[in-house]
Amino acid sequence: MKHFLQGSQPFRSFLIALFALLFCSNLFAQNKDTHSASSYPNRTVKIVAPGAGSGTDITARILAKYLNNTWKQSVIIENRPGAGGSIGINAVINSTPDGYTLLANSATYAINPAVYKKLPYDAVKSLANVSMLTTTPYVLITNANSPYKSLADLIQASKKSNGNLSFGSAGIGSSTHLAAEYLHQVVGMKNTHIPYKSSPEVIQDVLAGRVDYFMAPFDTALTYLNSGKLRALGITSKEKLSYFPQYITIAEQGYPNFDIDFWVGIWAPIDVPQDILKKINHDINKAMQDPEIKATFDKAGILVREMDQQQFHQFVTNEMNKYSKIVKLAGIAQN
Repeated sequence: MKHFLQGSQPFRSFLIALFALLFCSNLFAQNKDTHSASSYPNRTVKIVAPGAGSGTDITARILAKYLNNTWKQSVIIENRPGAGGSIGINAVINSTPDGYTLLANSATYAINPAVYKKLPYDAVKSLANVSMLTTTPYVLITNANSPYKSLADLIQASKKSNGNLSFGSAGIGSSTHLAAEYLHQVVGMKNTHIPYKSSPEVIQDVLAGRVDYFMAPFDTALTYLNSGKLRALGITSKEKLSYFPQYITIAEQGYPNFDIDFWVGIWAPIDVPQDILKKINHDINKAMQDPEIKATFDKAGILVREMDQQQFHQFVTNEMNKYSKIVKLAGIAQN
């Protein structure tokens, strides 16, 4: 080697260029393997989720446990709460598009473009829709001692009060707020909105009789429904829950097309290679079909929903259109 490098200047330059080319080719081959589905994942995968203890966070943690076993790699949850999920969303958008940083989010992802005039990201172009995880209905709840025994009772009372009944939500433009507005638009009533910071806070005021009703995520209200402290006037899914057939749907009460759910899904940076996205979708669907994981969710009124990438993409698009109409009719706007 020393002999060759001591040759003429052109020859030395040729050898240096050749070695550089071989080095780069080897590096490219290694990098290509790192970014191929056949070797994915070969290191820790991070799922960015909203605040700890949220429904989305809990779902992501259950998924992570099963992906650990499937992938034989660590799958960790990183909580990034705040700004309607924008902090976590931006963290994923700005990550390396290699499939090792994913986003767990919810119906909020489809709601935010309708509610906020300006977002620090493009909900359509910045992230790839990867996989659906779960859906759970909202349940229209009131205090167990309230005079409202059915949805019809609530509608009648609302009309008599000229819209002076109160309903709570987990904040202006939240999924629980828009679920209530959707109900109002379908059944033809309008009442006074009282926004809170979280669903548990609203439930406490429903229990205390300070708020007339609330569209609560079913799993959040379940403990109080089981104890008899809250009364359910209807669930928002089109079909009954198999574990809870005693709860009548709003669709069964004269509104056959009524259907709105809280849902959770997975996203990735838009430039992640398609073969890796396809593998993530396949492996997530496989993990979520595990009998133990399905039973865990079923007992909480949460349904596992299997979709391929295209189906999930169409679902998110439809949800964005739905919430855009709800927000426009309700006159909701945030800066």
